[in-house]
Amino acid sequence: MKKYIIHLFLVPMLISIFSCSEDKIDTLGPGILTGKVIEQGTNEPIENVKVTIVSSNVSVLTNTTGDFVLNNVQVGEQSISAKKNGYLASFEAITMVSGGSLTLILEMSIETTNNESPSQAELVSPDDNAIDLGLSVDLSWTSTDPEEDELIFKIELRNDQDSDLLTFEDITDETFTLTQLNYGVRYFWQVSVSDGINPEVWSTTRSFSTVATPNHRFLFTRKISGNGIVFSGGFDSNNAPVELQLTSSSNNSWRTRKNNNTGLIAFLRSNGVETHLYSMNPDGSNIQQITNTVPVSGFDLEQIDFCWSDNGAKLLYTNFDKLYCINRDGSGLTLVYQTLDGSFISECDITVDESMIALKTNDVNGYNILVFTINMSGTILNTVLSGVNGAAGGLNFSVDNSKLLYTHDVSGYESVDQRQLDTHIFIYDFGTTTATDLSQSKPVGFLDLDPRFSPNEAEVIYTHTSNDEVSDNKIQSLNIASVGTRNDLFFNANMPDWE
Repeated sequence: MKKYIIHLFLVPMLISIFSCSEDKIDTLGPGILTGKVIEQGTNEPIENVKVTIVSSNVSVLTNTTGDFVLNNVQVGEQSISAKKNGYLASFEAITMVSGGSLTLILEMSIETTNNESPSQAELVSPDDNAIDLGLSVDLSWTSTDPEEDELIFKIELRNDQDSDLLTFEDITDETFTLTQLNYGVRYFWQVSVSDGINPEVWSTTRSFSTVATPNHRFLFTRKISGNGIVFSGGFDSNNAPVELQLTSSSNNSWRTRKNNNTGLIAFLRSNGVETHLYSMNPDGSNIQQITNTVPVSGFDLEQIDFCWSDNGAKLLYTNFDKLYCINRDGSGLTLVYQTLDGSFISECDITVDESMIALKTNDVNGYNILVFTINMSGTILNTVLSGVNGAAGGLNFSVDNSKLLYTHDVSGYESVDQRQLDTHIFIYDFGTTTATDLSQSKPVGFLDLDPRFSPNEAEVIYTHTSNDEVSDNKIQSLNIASVGTRNDLFFNANMPDWE
């Protein structure tokens, strides 16, 4: 497309006395042509283009910005040519007036007739069928082009778990890093290369597999940007903590409980204005909603707890003053117990043999605590804690049904914001009906919360935090036989589980 602008320089007329001759004198002469040469489609300037006045064969080369200037362009119609190897020649017609100045934009198209395709990308790394790779993998390849055209690459990534196809486009380097891969998945990758002229050329396909899902035995919740995020955790060969995020940061999820017989993790999640029970695999996949018609609800959703039956067939959960049992597939919803005075059931746990259920109830303010046990018929069996001021919670049975963990704020402090000042962990013995304080070594001004027995019940895992309500939480463990020894496990974490 021809683009030019004509600038006429107006010169004042000279008033003079002419002789009788009728000859006219042209006092202005040739004109000036300035312009720019650009690539058609991209509008990028082209340097070293030979711009020529065809009639006089006068030529100049464009500079690095594609600009040129031609002086002494003769008056009248002129043909201007632009030529450079690799481009189709461009011709434009102009009309130069005496003493005029023109600006011309010349567009040139890339010559593609003899342009050859780039070579097929040769995949370099990782090796084909590589195994046990991490969740971040560096891909590399090589490709060449006969005309040294600029090459653009595209990656297609598939996997053996589903039909998803991930595409990564507009890559200009011969390396690319894949991130956020999943554990235990075989991936297939392929690279295409394009010179922008010829059809894209695809490489062969290679595969690699990521390392299997780690067998983390710890679970916890971390608050990130207002949402609870579920993590699993373990320790490497150097005893450094290793963490795996299981739930999305776009959902509010918390309070995990794993059942070893099914291999499933149950947890709470916000669903609109309601809270429901969900389950997932240990790697965070296959998330399924369990509850539906009756949501999880009560005094304080972050303090509410639920439990699995040992065989993993069902779960117990609370809805205000009611305790429900539901099958893990969401069927068989049954009312197990309802408080007589309308107090809220906030926490529950069940023994391995399902002979006892431990409950914690409280009033609408979170106090007037009662910790007691019932059987599956709803008959009250034991009273563990009653008639005390201050908050309580953290129920967990020992495997032989003989003991129950719980927490109590021994300061007896009660406030409208439910702040706790001096919360200790206790282990209640049903045989002796006595409670032993496990938090005697706890620093003043700190809280021990959400205790759980270790799998061998030699230790207790719990959340440790300041009572100032703003400091970060951390998860610690302590040995029951020597309660003075505390070990830091995970930081900025709470609501632990250890199975």
